[in-house]
Amino acid sequence: MTPFNPLLAHCRRLFIQDLEVLARIGIHEFELIAAQRLLINVDLYVSLQATSPKSDSIDEVVDYDFIRQVVLARIQKGHIHLQETLCDELASQFLQNPQVLAVQLSTRKPDVYSDCAAVGVEIFKSRQ
Repeated sequence: MTPFNPLLAHCRRLFIQDLEVLARIGIHEFELIAAQRLLINVDLYVSLQATSPKSDSIDEVVDYDFIRQVVLARIQKGHIHLQETLCDELASQFLQNPQVLAVQLSTRKPDVYSDCAAVGVEIFKSRQ
């Protein structure tokens, strides 16, 4: 659940849920030698007024492909030690898009412990 933020009052939420990637992430020995499953959720908040299409054209909105491309490009860059670092980097990348006012994203490793569904990190960041 996104924390209340007046900035989001007139926003459209654009999201990708559980994007599954094989990522080189972690500090433990088993994480340093092989990629592991990582689930990524991204919520982008954009101005409702600025992204209300008048001609039903993809050029009038923020495209979902943008979200996937940012995530996949960072994963392809190589190993990262901490989920916190990955979240911070991705949030900064998303906020470089002038249409994105805020971002909430999470990363989860579903295969680290057998006695829980996942371990993860979540971040919320806005321009203001």
